[in-house]
Amino acid sequence: MTTVVSDTGVGPLLRGWREQRRLSQLELALRADSSARHISFVETGRSRPSEEMVLRLAEHLEVPVRERNALLLAAGYAPRYAESPLDAPRLEALRAGIERLLRGYEPFPALVVDGSYTVVAANRGIGLLLDGLPEHLLTPPLNAMRITLHPEGLAPRIRNLREWRGHLLGQMERQIALVRSESLRALYEEVAAYPLPPGADEEPVPDGSGPAGPEEVYPYFALPLRIEHDGRVLSFVSSISTFNTPLDVTVAELAIETFLPADPATVAYLRSLPPLD
Repeated sequence: MTTVVSDTGVGPLLRGWREQRRLSQLELALRADSSARHISFVETGRSRPSEEMVLRLAEHLEVPVRERNALLLAAGYAPRYAESPLDAPRLEALRAGIERLLRGYEPFPALVVDGSYTVVAANRGIGLLLDGLPEHLLTPPLNAMRITLHPEGLAPRIRNLREWRGHLLGQMERQIALVRSESLRALYEEVAAYPLPPGADEEPVPDGSGPAGPEEVYPYFALPLRIEHDGRVLSFVSSISTFNTPLDVTVAELAIETFLPADPATVAYLRSLPPLD
């Protein structure tokens, strides 16, 4: 994702983040051990914040790491956080750890995406679900949102597509509210405009209180992804993990998504398959 540095200075940028977080100048000042007067002077350009103050305000405003660099540049300081290519030597331990995690999760699906939902790593459980998709969707770089919601992708196989689509689009909307990325907004507009495959408007909408269909009982604890594979319906609930206190832009934008089987039938089926090569 790209970051655009405003030429109006750090003050308006900080004010924009504060207003987005719905904090008053006094509330931010109390959190950052400052004063409302100083916050006001910073936002209007009457006072130039120190590098430490920029970072402190960014932390309390929960500004993404990439945008913290933008704030520092706008205040006249050098960026604090590197943006390393994922194949950089300094990230070797990260790559090895991710690979161990993904392989250890097999036969259940798991993948890693960046801030634009580009797939940077996936295990063979994901490959199982993608089997049979058209080549144009599987040509690198793969995008998880396109593959899932495209009418030639997984969408026709997802039994609760309206619910799952709403979940994914809502997730993207929340992310767009947190990061200022034109590429992410363009991706959202693209996938939101995809037509629903035939029959999607007729699917039942489970409420968690009873059967979702003749195959299984709807899980009570989380919205499942119910997807057809080889003549049967598999059910998963997803969990997304990020890295604590990242010091690199690339690492900050990685997300690990694991798909936990939502019923015993899914567990039994995946474990009955031949070992993945």
